[in-house]
Amino acid sequence: MNSFGQIYRTTIFGASHDLAIGCAVDGCPPGVRILKEEIQKQLDRRRPGGSDLSSPRKEKDRIEVLSGLLDGKTTGGPIAAIVRNKDVQPSAYEAFRNVPRPGHADFTASVKYKGHQDIRGGGTFSGRMTIPIVISGSIASQVMKPNGIRIAAHSLRIGRVWAKSNPPVPNIERIARKNSVACADPTVAKLMKEEILDAKREKDSVGGIIECIMTGLPVGVGEPFFDSVEGVLSHLLFSIPAVKGIEFGAGFQVAEMRGSENNDAFDIRNGKIITRTNNAGGILGGISNGMPVILRVAVKPTPSIGKSQRSINLKEKKVTDLEIAGRHDPCIVPRAVPVVESAVAMGILDLMLVGGIL
Repeated sequence: MNSFGQIYRTTIFGASHDLAIGCAVDGCPPGVRILKEEIQKQLDRRRPGGSDLSSPRKEKDRIEVLSGLLDGKTTGGPIAAIVRNKDVQPSAYEAFRNVPRPGHADFTASVKYKGHQDIRGGGTFSGRMTIPIVISGSIASQVMKPNGIRIAAHSLRIGRVWAKSNPPVPNIERIARKNSVACADPTVAKLMKEEILDAKREKDSVGGIIECIMTGLPVGVGEPFFDSVEGVLSHLLFSIPAVKGIEFGAGFQVAEMRGSENNDAFDIRNGKIITRTNNAGGILGGISNGMPVILRVAVKPTPSIGKSQRSINLKEKKVTDLEIAGRHDPCIVPRAVPVVESAVAMGILDLMLVGGIL
C-alpha cells in the first residue's frame, strides 16, 4: 500500500529515477498556516550531496506545492506536493536486473513483480521515497506546533561511537541540526564523522541508532491494542528503508529489570501528574501519559558498498561476485534523522485527529 493514516492520510508516489517524487495529504485541518520554507529546511537536512559523508548525487530537492494551500494557509482540500528528480543515472543499475545486490530489495522485488520492477536507483524501494514522508511530516509538525508539541531526533550511535541518550530538546535543535552527523554532542560528533570516513575509506558502510524525543504531547493520545502510539509509530518507522529495529523508553533493557525497577512511580509537580522516571517512554497502555515520548530506531549499514560480494545471476542460475560502483552513502543515519522526526509527526497528528484531541 502507498497510503497511511485514518484522518491525516498520506499517499506517496514516484520513484528514484522518475520525473518526480511526491505525496497527496488528505485530512489536514483548514486555515492552518504552513510555511513552505520550513518544509524545505527539513528536505535540505535529508537531501544528498551535502557533505563528504553522503552520496555525491546532486539533488536540490526543491518542493513544489500543487494544491491545498492558498495564501499560505491550508484550504481543507488535499495538499499535493512534488520534488523533481534531476541527477539521474539509470544505466548504472541495468546490471542489477539479473544480479541482485546483497542487502537490497532487488531479489524480492524481482519475484514479487515478476521482473517488471523499476530497478533504477532502487525504484520505489529507494531512500528517496522518504521525501514524501518528510513533506507530510513537516506539515504535520507545523499543524501541532501551536499546541506546544516538539519533535527532535539525533544520532545516538554511529558504528561503535555512542553519544549520551535523551539530551535536552533545545540542544538537539541548536547543535545536532547544525553538524554533518546530526549529533547533539560536538565532541562525539567528530568521532562519529571519523567512524563514517573510516568505513568509506575501506569501501564499506556503517549503521547506527537514531533517538527521537517528543515533548508537549498531552495525556490521552492513542488507542488500545491495534492503534496504540507504539503500534502506529512502529508501522510508520519501519516504512523507512534501512530501519531494522525499534524500542520505546527503556526498551529491551526491561527484560533484565524487576517490576519494582521498571514501574514509573507517579508524583505531582506544579499541580501536574508526572512520573519520577520514564521507562515507559511516555506511553502506558498504548496511550500517551504526558511524559516525553522517547524512542530509538536501529538503522542498518547502507547495503551498497564497494567491496566484492557474493550474489547470483538469476537468469543463468549461477553464483557470481558483484562489486557495486556508483554514488552511495557510507552511512545513511544522519540523513535519516529528519525522516524519523517526520514519520513520528505524521503518526501523532493522525492519532490526535482520530481521538478528537486536535
